[in-house]
Amino acid sequence: MPTPEPVVTPVSGALGAEIRGVDLSEVTDELFERIHELLLKHLVVFFPDQEHLTPEAHIALGRRLGELEVHPFLPKVEGHPEIVVLDADQGAKADEWHIDVTFQPNPPVASILHLQVCPASGGDTMWSNQYLVYETLSEPMRELLDGLTAVHVLNTPQTGEHSAEHPVVRIHPETGRRSLYVTRMWTSHIPQLSRPESDALLQYLFEHSESPRFNCRYHWQPGAVAMWDNRATQHLAVNDYTGPRRGQRVTVLGDQPTGDTPRWKEYRPAPDERYYPRHVTARYGYQ
Repeated sequence: MPTPEPVVTPVSGALGAEIRGVDLSEVTDELFERIHELLLKHLVVFFPDQEHLTPEAHIALGRRLGELEVHPFLPKVEGHPEIVVLDADQGAKADEWHIDVTFQPNPPVASILHLQVCPASGGDTMWSNQYLVYETLSEPMRELLDGLTAVHVLNTPQTGEHSAEHPVVRIHPETGRRSLYVTRMWTSHIPQLSRPESDALLQYLFEHSESPRFNCRYHWQPGAVAMWDNRATQHLAVNDYTGPRRGQRVTVLGDQPTGDTPRWKEYRPAPDERYYPRHVTARYGYQ
C-alpha cells in the first residue's frame, strides 16, 4: 500500500510549512524522501501532534539526514547522548537571530526539535529565509558580497575561543541556490574590509536579513516537531513568556560552507591604524 500523501500547509509566504498526516515514529524510505523534498522547498517544516515520538525514533529520523552531533556541554537525555535538552529554566533561551554554530569549520546541516512543554502563551520561534535575503539585494551588492568571507567567533570563559571563516554568500550543496551567510550572534568581521567598513556593512546585512518579509513564526503546541535547514535559514526563539518551555533536539553534523573564491586579499591596516579584528564582535560590541 502506498504511503498516504501528507497534508502540507504553508506557514508564511517566505518559508515554512506545517505537515499533517505523518507519524514520525514510523518513517518509511518513501515518506522520508517526501519530507526531505519539502524541507528543501520550505526550509523549515513542522509536524504537530507528535507526542508519542520516542528518543529512539527521534534519533533514527535525524540519522536519515546524516551523522548526529554529541554536544560537548549541553545537558542530554539519559542514555541518548545524541539528544540535547533545551530547558528555558536552565538558560536555553536563544533569543537572538542566529545560524547554529557558524564558529565551527563545519556548521550543522539541520536540526530537529521536539518541543514537549510550552508556556501558556508566547514562546514562538521565528525563522528567516536567507535565499530571499540574498536575492532581494541589488546586483552590485550581490556582486560585492559574492567575493567576501566573514569570520565567525565564539569566545567565552567556559569554552575559550572558537572561530571559522566562511563565504559571506554560501552556495547550497543540494539546491545550488545562494544565500546570505552572516549572523548577528556569531559574525565578527569581514577580513577583506577595514573595520569601520566591515561593521557598517554587517549591520546593514543583519537588519536586512531580519526583516519580517523574510520570516515565518510558529506557535508551538506540546508534542510538535520542527525540522530546519541550517544552511539557508536563521532562527530566533521569542523571549516573551513566563513559565517552563522545554524540548529535545538532535543536530545533524555539518558540511563545509562553499561559495565563490574571495576576490580580494585580507585588509592590512596602516602602521598607526587602530584595528581590532577579534576584539569587536557584532554580538557584544566593544569589549
